[in-house]
Amino acid sequence: MLRLAVLVSGGGTNLQAILDAIDEGTITNAEVSVVISNNAGAYALERAKKKEIDAVCLSPKTFASREAFNEALLAKLQSYNVDLVVLAGCLVVIPQSIVDAYPNKIINIHPSLIPSFCGTGYYGLKVHEAALARGVKVVGATVHFVDEGTDTGPIILQKAVEVEEGDTPEILQKRVMEQAEWKILPEAINLIANDKITVTDGIVSLK
Repeated sequence: MLRLAVLVSGGGTNLQAILDAIDEGTITNAEVSVVISNNAGAYALERAKKKEIDAVCLSPKTFASREAFNEALLAKLQSYNVDLVVLAGCLVVIPQSIVDAYPNKIINIHPSLIPSFCGTGYYGLKVHEAALARGVKVVGATVHFVDEGTDTGPIILQKAVEVEEGDTPEILQKRVMEQAEWKILPEAINLIANDKITVTDGIVSLK
């Protein structure tokens, strides 16, 4: 059974998609052991509590230094013996120490088709604002492993979503979530939980 830690900063809609997929059996051989947020007011923590999953707030603001926060986060993950760390709308930069501790065991969902609209500064609505400003016709989402860069790790799954006439960043964000993020994040977790993925020289292969 793959033990998951889900890291969140906000409402937790991707967390909910994971929980629903486990309930429905579209994710097998996996369970969410802990949900961790840097934001005490994140509704994602309430979603965890409703499922009787440990909900933990670890805020950098409550630590003397970023290093102290990073050490506490790593210790918390290790205390739950997690096999996979899932960044589901997590706005905390994952430090090198945690990347090193979990090589190819941290995944992130990003609301664009990487390498478009990714990297430092591209998160949340900013991604969709940039896509609309550029006039692209197709957007989407990407699940990738996390490495030392920002949105640079090996790509696991991608799904495209068409931009429609009259889209606002908010409307586009919702469509990308519904049509792409909430589908490919659970799918990626299920592939990993069932040992269907290998990574060779930075390239993901499905068994």
